Amino acid sequence: MTVISGKNLKEKILKMRKFAIFSGFLGAGKTTTQMALTKYHTDHHGKAAMISNDLGHSVDLADCRLAKLCGCNASEITDNCICFVNEQLADRLRSLYDDGCELVISDIPGFGVGALEHVYYGLTEKYPGEFLLAPFTAITEPCIVETLINGKGSDLRYIYDAQLAEADLIVMNKCDLINDEQRKAYEEWLRKRYPLAQVISISAVTGEGLEKLSQALTEGSASMRIPDLSHLKDDLSSAMDRMSEFYMQYHASVCCNDFDGNEYLREMAEAVCKDIMALGEEIPHLKLLTWAPEGDYGKADLLGTGRPVEMTHRFEHRCTDLAVIINGTAACPADKLEKIVTDSVKRVSDEYQLELMIFKTECMGMCD
Repeated sequence: MTVISGKNLKEKILKMRKFAIFSGFLGAGKTTTQMALTKYHTDHHGKAAMISNDLGHSVDLADCRLAKLCGCNASEITDNCICFVNEQLADRLRSLYDDGCELVISDIPGFGVGALEHVYYGLTEKYPGEFLLAPFTAITEPCIVETLINGKGSDLRYIYDAQLAEADLIVMNKCDLINDEQRKAYEEWLRKRYPLAQVISISAVTGEGLEKLSQALTEGSASMRIPDLSHLKDDLSSAMDRMSEFYMQYHASVCCNDFDGNEYLREMAEAVCKDIMALGEEIPHLKLLTWAPEGDYGKADLLGTGRPVEMTHRFEHRCTDLAVIINGTAACPADKLEKIVTDSVKRVSDEYQLELMIFKTECMGMCD
């Protein structure tokens, strides 16, 4: 019988306790990828968990609520970015590891630029040797890669570039939406542009590539490489200064038997987008999650100005009451964004004859 020494046993246990950050742009599918990977790794390798993180004082985040509705092992850290709550993050990781998790994945609010320095270096310096860090990961998708290749469009591309420059591992999600020739071309461009990063393609929806992603995170490690972003400094700062984030949570009573929850969500997202565009501004991401006491739920996503609303999950039955969470980010002043979303909620809800009770509204500039 082979006897494992105390030191070797500790090293073996640590190797089974990986922590990964998922950075990446809004709408690239970070949450969907977290959910898919958490479930896949748990089913095929060992217990995994995901952490949802967001700014403000909001509790019951849309992402965490959605993950739990889908059966994921999910929890949340709110009130601040995990960049600045290393102690709370460390306590959460210890709790999850003690519960048997071997892989924990967290997203990061906003755009994640600087998370490598604040989170990975923060944990390493405050808790040396305690946490094993997986490759720093950035999630992207074909539309974002196309924007970078063309070098045109809004100054949001400077944020895209900075995110990918930090990554040890670049994951191009939504590969099911492009053909093999496009995928190969995008992967080659990413490898040439970011030569120090590993590049893989996945589809969080179909499950393609999840084994590669699982292996990359569990077998690889963080380089702790902080890239030189000085050439992007002014453009990146200008882009970040424009961004605001909005959160609303409310309850709606349905008064009509012919109420269509899916069309309600779609019209709400379209109304917000239309008013943002009328100001000449952009909205990179808007998510609407709503669920009924019967257990049914619906989710709509707007993944960029001018793009169609995606019904990520449709209600299957009629609803009597709704709990709704709206979370969005726009290149728009915070006060204007708050007014646009609030007015849209009230206007569209009136059209559907819903009785509203708004519990919480928060809106802030990303750099405030």
